[in-house]
Amino acid sequence: MRRPAGAAPPCTPLANHCLGTTVSAAAFMPPVAADGHSRRFIATMVFVLGALSATAPIAIDLYLPAFPAMADAFGTPESRIQLTLTSMMIGMGLGQAVVGPLSDRYGRRKPLLIGMSVFTVASLLCAVATSADLLIGLRFLQGLSGAAGVVVARAVIRDHFAGDDMTRFTAKMMFVTMLAPMLGPVVGAQLIRFGPWQTVFVFMAVLSALSTFLVWRFLPESLPAEDRRTMTAREFGAAVATLVRDAHFIAPTIAVLMNFSMLFTYVSTFSFISQEELGASPGFFSLLFAIGTLALLAGNQANMMAIDRSRSSSRMVVGMAVSLAGVAWIAATQLFDVVNLWTVPIGIAVMMFGCGVVFPNAGAAAMSSQPPQIAGTASAFMGATQMAAGGVMPALATIGGVTLANMTLGVGVYAVATAAAVAWTIAVYRRDPVPGIA
Repeated sequence: MRRPAGAAPPCTPLANHCLGTTVSAAAFMPPVAADGHSRRFIATMVFVLGALSATAPIAIDLYLPAFPAMADAFGTPESRIQLTLTSMMIGMGLGQAVVGPLSDRYGRRKPLLIGMSVFTVASLLCAVATSADLLIGLRFLQGLSGAAGVVVARAVIRDHFAGDDMTRFTAKMMFVTMLAPMLGPVVGAQLIRFGPWQTVFVFMAVLSALSTFLVWRFLPESLPAEDRRTMTAREFGAAVATLVRDAHFIAPTIAVLMNFSMLFTYVSTFSFISQEELGASPGFFSLLFAIGTLALLAGNQANMMAIDRSRSSSRMVVGMAVSLAGVAWIAATQLFDVVNLWTVPIGIAVMMFGCGVVFPNAGAAAMSSQPPQIAGTASAFMGATQMAAGGVMPALATIGGVTLANMTLGVGVYAVATAAAVAWTIAVYRRDPVPGIA
């Protein structure tokens, strides 16, 4: 049955399961409309939530320039130091699965303040680690605790916004958080110029402490006590199973995962491809990487500018078409034997622009489909699976070796999968609309 335009989304099976009762559709209307917030409130939220969401991601690659120095200090191969990156990614995936439901039970502020405080302490402990094995464990703790900033930030946004309002706010925050991975290696390289490798982790601790203070001072609790719900492990498992069966949630979530797989396959392989296969210097690679990131930001900004003049479904279709065109360009450079340091980055920039359009729209569609009372659980599922995709999909794409051909095949497959998920999302939401998402 179709809902009338402007009607509230019905109580989903997951909502009934978590709330333990049957409630009216009106109860799931967004508690606060975007136009009810002052510009100052919006700016504060973007700054605080952006800082939160960026703290853990910047910690992922901030210390990459210090790998050789760390390997020398511990007397271990760089491959061993590489495991500190893997352990943090695993920790972030598990952490989101844990913190999300806790934020639905205890509110947003308490798990957030605890998580970021632990992240600060873990960062300082990393700076005094005496072995690679200890550092691997501490990096896992960093990921586990730092996940609080990522998962709770999404839940807080859902507490306040829905539909296009949520897309607009998500895009603004995404602009802030996407700068972090781009600046991370650059900042890290400067830090180790003036200090030992431990300086990088002290810097992480300072950033985390600042984010924790911003939460304590400027971020009010957004989930009222009466809306908090307790779930046992069995109930959480059943809730996740219900989320997976909810096409309004799972279709756009798959679009996010496949889009992220495209992005991360490029990020994790292009350093080697550009330098070993295309002959770029480390400095020129940094320039090419920055151009790709700027294209992603440009797509994000273009999406924000189009929100008031277009439908979410139209923006996703355009973004997906642009991404596919970029992948086709990269493939064509190899087909016609015109592979070089100028032709390939053009296709990558086009692909990244499209990703910047699809990300916020698909993510907002998934989160808007669920009521605020379970936003933490929904955010946890999305974040944990996204981390898993970031670890598994690039490896699958390059199982035959890290080459331009394999990268192109990988991003091509993931682009087609994203397009299919976008088409599924549009079909689901046209059949059974949710206000603000069409």
